[in-house]
Amino acid sequence: MAKFPKNVWVLVVAAPLTMSVTSVMVLAGSFLARNIAPRPELATLPIAFIVIGMAGGVVPSIYLMKKWGRRTGHLVGISAALLGSLLAMTASLLGIFALLLFSSLCFGLSQAFVQQYRFAAIESLDDPRQTPQVLSFLMLSGIVAAFIGPEIAVRGKDWIPSAAGFAGSFLLLALFSATSFIIMLNFKNPVFKQEIIASPSRGLSEIARQPLFLLAMLAAVVGNGVMSFLMTATPLSMHDIDGIGLNHTKQVIQSHIIAMFAPSLVSGSLIKKFGIAPILVGGSLIYVATLVMAWSGHQLLHYWWALVLLGLGWNALFLGGTTLLSQCYAPHERFKVQALNDFSVFFLQALASLSAGWILFRYGWSMIVIIAAPCVLFILMFCLWYLGLHWRRRPI
Repeated sequence: MAKFPKNVWVLVVAAPLTMSVTSVMVLAGSFLARNIAPRPELATLPIAFIVIGMAGGVVPSIYLMKKWGRRTGHLVGISAALLGSLLAMTASLLGIFALLLFSSLCFGLSQAFVQQYRFAAIESLDDPRQTPQVLSFLMLSGIVAAFIGPEIAVRGKDWIPSAAGFAGSFLLLALFSATSFIIMLNFKNPVFKQEIIASPSRGLSEIARQPLFLLAMLAAVVGNGVMSFLMTATPLSMHDIDGIGLNHTKQVIQSHIIAMFAPSLVSGSLIKKFGIAPILVGGSLIYVATLVMAWSGHQLLHYWWALVLLGLGWNALFLGGTTLLSQCYAPHERFKVQALNDFSVFFLQALASLSAGWILFRYGWSMIVIIAAPCVLFILMFCLWYLGLHWRRRPI
């Protein structure tokens, strides 16, 4: 790991400070929205607006980075997180739900830039064979975010007195965002060696018709969509519907985020040793186990195991899909392919987050599980097909 370029280390240190936005909003944002929203069904709307902001920010973020460089783009993204933190704090102090939603859009825009960290890390490498390892290493910063985000939400809750609560949480988040901005000033734009392009850039339709590209994008879309759908509904189902305490709810979310990123200690090496296909199948099977556990009951351990399994499955699908995606395009095609992939992911993720609260309060936790099941079975079938293709190509 010490052989990684300086850019990778900058991203690893800065990433958790900005990534903690999501976990802060899952806890503090959901409960703040419940306190100031016109109806309880709208409590997950800020999470949905984050994903909408991510979807809407994909193309502008990639265009800005293409024109002005990765460094400028990352600084703009962190600035959006800082602005969102201050707006959310004001929304708590004044009790304005619309302002909280606008702050969520700012958070979403910032996360659209954060999603480019993995591509910036790949582009900073001298040896492309390090891609699985550097992705795993970068994702480990999510473990730090798993501790930072929920602690910001809970420990900063009463820093600033407010009727709706959590104003201090967002002030603390603003301080972390400012620190991330300072760290990111040390990032340098990756310099590509001049390449001779033997053929013109392919159109997106031609690239998207590749079966492996479709699998890579589906792994990301289903992996993120199902994860967001279940994770968004979990705090409200636990705390508001089943009466489980806030500290236990916080611990479940922390455990979930740790499970999302901790496997990165070994997943890069596993991909290198066994290939992408077994990792994708494993992630899909873990998602099946997630739904079985979520269906089994409403006790603390049911939620804990379901969310931990959800994190493990997401890691396999996300890392495997990202590695596979990087093999489906030439360097000069990277920006438009990344834009298509990320927009598709965030659009479906926005729909999942947007519908989670409404479905939960109307039909209950069981319906959340039922709706997720066909998506999980679909990606499992696609991954099994790729596994069969993988084994047929293996030398005897």
